[in-house]
Amino acid sequence: MQTKGVEQLVVFRRAYDVSLEIHRATLTFPKLEQFGLAEQMRKASKSIAANLAEGFAKRSSQSEFKRFIKIAIGSSDEMQVWTKYCSDLGYIRENEYFRWKAEYVEISKMLAGLIKAIHLQSDV
Repeated sequence: MQTKGVEQLVVFRRAYDVSLEIHRATLTFPKLEQFGLAEQMRKASKSIAANLAEGFAKRSSQSEFKRFIKIAIGSSDEMQVWTKYCSDLGYIRENEYFRWKAEYVEISKMLAGLIKAIHLQSDV
């Protein structure tokens, strides 16, 4: 990885941007959801960028970096479930659900690609 900072990774920026959107949206959820679904969504969405940043900081160990990316993939996949709950409960519009789901599917793919790139780099 020749990247100077984690912010230069497109997947980091995408994960960060959608987490801000999720954070703002969940603040409007019903009060009874603020310490349940909304809080879990804020944590999971922020966890993607946070784990990328932590893994990137430890990238001198490729296995550690990959471990943190795998955790980020788990959070991204988790967000696909939470957005479905939000849609089914009527907390978000259908277009938001489809947009967020597509974004998290793409983020998961990008993270998997990053693991593959790290693996290929170690083979050089």
